[in-house]
Amino acid sequence: MRPEHPPEFPLAVHDLTVAYHRKPVLWDVELNIPEGTLAGIVGPNGAGKSTLLKACLDLIPKTSGEALIYGKPYAEQRDLIAYVPQRESVDWDFPVSALDVVTMGTYRKLGWFKRIGPTQKKQALEALEQVGIGHFANRQISQLSGGQQQRVFLARALVQDAQIYFMDEPFAAVDAATEQAIIELLQSLNARGKTVLCVHHDLATVSRYFDHLVLLNMRVVASGPTAETFTRENLQKTYGGKLNLLDDVAQALKNVGRHESP
Repeated sequence: MRPEHPPEFPLAVHDLTVAYHRKPVLWDVELNIPEGTLAGIVGPNGAGKSTLLKACLDLIPKTSGEALIYGKPYAEQRDLIAYVPQRESVDWDFPVSALDVVTMGTYRKLGWFKRIGPTQKKQALEALEQVGIGHFANRQISQLSGGQQQRVFLARALVQDAQIYFMDEPFAAVDAATEQAIIELLQSLNARGKTVLCVHHDLATVSRYFDHLVLLNMRVVASGPTAETFTRENLQKTYGGKLNLLDDVAQALKNVGRHESP
């Protein structure tokens, strides 16, 4: 373990490079995520945000570097992690119910060769109730709305009772009520000492949602407490000063000012 990446960090990334067809997508990423933070990963399209999560979870190969979970490789720490992928990456036509999907989250602790029993189904149903869709437990996932499908995946993450939650665009294409329910759930996890790492795209809500921020554009532009990291200078470095972002940036910085006011 390198001294700059001590094992108390839930996630420590060193010299991480990922390339597709020899074209770098992430380059020399250095990153430490402190324990008990609600951390957002923000950057333009194509910046490598989802790729970063997948590389940390060994879902895609790394060209170089490493990602450590509490000082150890993912393969040794997988029981500590829950992952919510992008909704668009899931085959929602698979013939299973919402309750079936959530119950899958209990497999890791139960063991693959043991049968699902009443205890696991009760845990899954309670998780669905917690995200507000317990009454849809027996509905096929293909019959749910986008926001309801997202809540199903959040419920599946909940039953895993992880220490670290990796979430890839959980707020994408959901209605306002679902977005509010999701952030309240993430804040609840955070209040219990869990670490949440969330790919996010809406600059206007960054200062309200996250206490730690990673600004990414192939490399880490800045990382740290949101109040210190979410600045006009860092945003311009991250997004390249694109004109169509100026309104979002201005609004986001106003939000920072409001949340820092006594």
